[in-house]
Amino acid sequence: MDAPEIVLTAEGRQKLVEELAFREGEKAQEIIERIKVARDFGDLSENSEYDDAKEEQSKNESRIREIRAILANAKDAGEGSLAIVSIGSVVTLVDAEGVTTEVTMVGTTETNSLQHKISNESPIGRAIIGRSEGETVEVVAPSGKTRTYTIVKISR
Repeated sequence: MDAPEIVLTAEGRQKLVEELAFREGEKAQEIIERIKVARDFGDLSENSEYDDAKEEQSKNESRIREIRAILANAKDAGEGSLAIVSIGSVVTLVDAEGVTTEVTMVGTTETNSLQHKISNESPIGRAIIGRSEGETVEVVAPSGKTRTYTIVKISR
């Protein structure tokens, strides 16, 4: 089974590059210092500080590998057409009740519901990607409820 394609906006790629630099530098050094201090406590077989530091080191290294793999395999979103919803587009939607919502289309690794950054693989994302202003789409939520949205504006 092929892994899903990862698409990153320029902002998303930069955030991953910055996180990688932090985890390989400052975070790794902090963990090494914690391990050194914990070793000084003596017997490692019953040293919870040492165990915690080693576990954190393992999680940090795992995240470093994950970020490297994402950066190595991700496709850039590109600029795309302003007339069509694509990754990186800021889309203003109006639902059937007249409620306006603005979302930013991003790849799955950049999703953040608090910032209204939705994945191209989410129900709304799948419905609006490739569409243009004025089009109306129906979105079936995971709960089974259907909502109707009209795309009123696309920008970058």
